[in-house]
Amino acid sequence: MLFPEARRAVEAAAGDVPIRTDGYDIDAARAEARAAAALEEREDVAAVEDLDCDGVPARLYRPEGAGTGLLVHVHGGGFVFHDVDVHDPGARRLANRTGLNVLSVDYRRPPEHRFPAAPDDVSTVVRWLDDHAADLGVDGPTYAHGDSAGANLALVAALRHPGRFRALVLVYPFLDPSAGFDSYESAAEGFDPRDAAWYWQQYAATPADLEHPDLAPLRSDRLGTLPPTLVVTAEHDPLRDEGEHLARLLAEQGVAVTATRYLGQIHGFWRHPSVFPATEPLLTQTAAFLGLHR
Repeated sequence: MLFPEARRAVEAAAGDVPIRTDGYDIDAARAEARAAAALEEREDVAAVEDLDCDGVPARLYRPEGAGTGLLVHVHGGGFVFHDVDVHDPGARRLANRTGLNVLSVDYRRPPEHRFPAAPDDVSTVVRWLDDHAADLGVDGPTYAHGDSAGANLALVAALRHPGRFRALVLVYPFLDPSAGFDSYESAAEGFDPRDAAWYWQQYAATPADLEHPDLAPLRSDRLGTLPPTLVVTAEHDPLRDEGEHLARLLAEQGVAVTATRYLGQIHGFWRHPSVFPATEPLLTQTAAFLGLHR
């Protein structure tokens, strides 16, 4: 059963033009998301700095009293939408709740830049940190966090750079281009599976990419290399089952994994605390999980 706030959100979005509509204006939708984010309340942090990480833009948030620990945040948006400006309020909340410096990565997006541009950009940032973290005073324990498509990219970064992250947080990860799990039929309120298919079509450069483990990480043979991982899913989300399948695979591989399903919630709830009361408990859970691995 949808919780009331989730039901209201689904009803409010019912009249939106589907992204899969012919001629859908991606640039206008991106601008609309930035404008909406600009109206959100922003928590103060001690300092914010825009960085150039070997050509990849990123934004560093330093909360009051932060030490040298760093959380690399990779934003969601179906690979196509959102950026560091849209995720600025969320990155600030992450910094303040976790007490960690947060580096939000502004990776290239499709359809202008298709796979593997996005995971390559995240890898570039990880390698850049190897050389520059000490200069920035963020050379302590490093963690990774992502939501939806960003969780896919954070997971791929951890797989590409084994041992680099001390812990990993994946919020309703977008993992399966085949849409092969039951939740695509039984739990699709608020996120149409046809839209999910459209995102994969924008992201993949070729049909073969849809089977590449750097795009579809459930296919990876390196899942056992992951650090302790928190996987969060929403009850009413077509991506629910693939996230929970990942958690089971990790457990079987000996990874220290924690999996939590938020009842009554829909895809996207993490980013909207003014709409979804579950946002704050999830932030608190994230902070506590990362705190276990300092």
